[in-house]
Amino acid sequence: MPEEAVTTLHAELERFGRVEEGFALLEVFLEVARPRLGVVVLDPVGLRLPAELTDERAVVQKLIDEIEQEPQAKGRVVERPFDMDDEQARWDFVRLAYSSSQATVWSRRQRTTYFEASGGRKATYWLPDSLKVQYFDALTSRGWAIPEDWLTAVAKRPKPWWKRGGR
Repeated sequence: MPEEAVTTLHAELERFGRVEEGFALLEVFLEVARPRLGVVVLDPVGLRLPAELTDERAVVQKLIDEIEQEPQAKGRVVERPFDMDDEQARWDFVRLAYSSSQATVWSRRQRTTYFEASGGRKATYWLPDSLKVQYFDALTSRGWAIPEDWLTAVAKRPKPWWKRGGR
């Protein structure tokens, strides 16, 4: 059975009129995708507020300060998992994803990455067609504008597993 086509959607914060719009789009995605989600993690080391953040700056900085006060394991960086069934954990992840050097939302069994933010500047969604339809419907029903280039993005079939990689 061939894999479902996947659409790549760029979601860097500077693409939105306000940072909070990018956060809202990620929040809606996490709600819609929750039944499909596997591990949701981020790198808790070196969290930095996005310069564009306005409304929630003090609240997010407090969250970052609390995480930085936690004891850290020696050596290897340990990813911090977030429980998407917990409303507060979802809120925290959304604000910290764009503050982290690496944040990832995986499918079950970690075969597909649905969302990734990295380096505080780059963010991408990779959505199978069925999930994209659900997500766009949810955004529309909540009154959020879908970025124009998301609406025109073309879905592509993933390469077979044996063709993926450096070739």
